[in-house]
Amino acid sequence: MISEKLQKRFDEAVAYVNSFTEPLPADTLLKLYAYYKIANKNYDNPGSKTPLINAFKANALIQAKNITIEQAMKKYIKLVNDEIKKAK
Repeated sequence: MISEKLQKRFDEAVAYVNSFTEPLPADTLLKLYAYYKIANKNYDNPGSKTPLINAFKANALIQAKNITIEQAMKKYIKLVNDEIKKAK
């Protein structure tokens, strides 16, 4: 069971990323993508029209496949705090 506090922190981190206007490094975006998908139990195939982007997204998901939903949320939050907020 995910705590309300963790869910709130995760939602705030997602909102921050969604409102961020600066370009982010591709590796950071792929990690955020994988953690977000796992945290939301969305294991659908990537939906890009570009096969190479789908391959990168699928690879990111495969690399993160053994983490729990709670771990994915915590990793997402940490990545936002360490890589995106501190870069500003």
